[in-house]
Amino acid sequence: MRKAIHFGVAWLAAIAATPLCAENPQLQLSAEETAIARAAEANAEDAIGFLETTVNINSGTMNHKGVRAVGDVYGAAFKELGFEIAWIDQAGVNRGGHLVARRKGASKNLLLIGHLDTVFPVDSPVQTFKRDGDTITGPGVNDMKGGNAVVVYALKALDEAGALDGKSITVFFTGDEEKTGKPISVSRKYLIDEAKKADIALNFEGGRKGLAVTSRRGASGWRLTTTGRRRHSSGIFREDVGAGAVFEASRILAAFYDELSGEEYLTFNPGVIVGGTDVNYDPEANDGAAFGKTNVVAQKVVVDGGLRFISEEQKEEARTRMRAIVDRNLPHTDAEITFTDAYPAMSPTAENAALLSVYSSVSEDLGFGPVEANDPARRGAADISFAAPHTPQSMDGLGVTGEGAHTPEESMDAASLKDATLRTAILIHRLLEVD
Repeated sequence: MRKAIHFGVAWLAAIAATPLCAENPQLQLSAEETAIARAAEANAEDAIGFLETTVNINSGTMNHKGVRAVGDVYGAAFKELGFEIAWIDQAGVNRGGHLVARRKGASKNLLLIGHLDTVFPVDSPVQTFKRDGDTITGPGVNDMKGGNAVVVYALKALDEAGALDGKSITVFFTGDEEKTGKPISVSRKYLIDEAKKADIALNFEGGRKGLAVTSRRGASGWRLTTTGRRRHSSGIFREDVGAGAVFEASRILAAFYDELSGEEYLTFNPGVIVGGTDVNYDPEANDGAAFGKTNVVAQKVVVDGGLRFISEEQKEEARTRMRAIVDRNLPHTDAEITFTDAYPAMSPTAENAALLSVYSSVSEDLGFGPVEANDPARRGAADISFAAPHTPQSMDGLGVTGEGAHTPEESMDAASLKDATLRTAILIHRLLEVD
């Protein structure tokens, strides 16, 4: 067995004095699993210190140097655990890059997914890790440097218990989850390639107690442009003037609501609307301006929106129905709708449900209680969405628990880092056990 890696904690000295989930001593763990769990518990405070180091490195998506710097910290930790490290440069899509760590073995192929970047730029007033009792605050503690720490310390526990040897594991930490580089065909190519080689994919976005993510809705964009005849408003609705661009946009949006709303898991949000006589809209900046007068029939309207869906079939059916609505023009108006793909759906499957069953059993055997599937309508898109369509089994929401992600009040429950690490380490062991 290869020598255990310590990251500054002498776990062998601590293990005898460390109670294993003392609140529930009747645990259903094998001797090897008990050793793994004890290693994870012994390293709990070291994991908090490691998290602090990473949180105090600003890695806002567009801070490319910061993304690389925090990636180097994770890379060094994985290298100590015997992983081969690679950095995938993403300068071509104006992003910092992705970290890949790989160990080859005889087991099934497991893909562990996280992300290096946060939503907090270099000039954000929120820059540092703080702890107040059981609550930790700071940029990315929940989304998702806490989840990344779970990955590192679960693998460390396996290593220290001699249970990492023979496992085939790839860790993929993207550098632009919060603001994905475009085109997506470039920025997510390598993640998708890894997913195609994996038997199981696990993502470590923030979790909720008693829940795991076995399905997520996909996300895509749509843009509606309507035009009408610019005329004096006294002539609106006349046979030679027509209804104008604003009424045409209103008709379409109302029909979207009347004919498509209420379908389970399908939502379509018009987030921006700009209309008038003269219209300028910058989709990259989500910013626009319009000039118009109450005595002039509006000539142009632009509406920018998002579409959420549970499957590719639902997405395509919704798009077909939206196009049909757009084509029913009011007099002397025209309308065009275009669609852009972003995140695919992580559709619910029997295979994902079976994976959840294993995870729930691990949770119960550790004394944490059962885990149920999430409501996909309550979760946004994430990097697991790119892996799930190509991987037989996938699951998300395995990270720490907290509140206020993407806000200055972002927080995590300190104990959840240890709990998530315990569950993850035992889950990996059971999923990749080699006969």
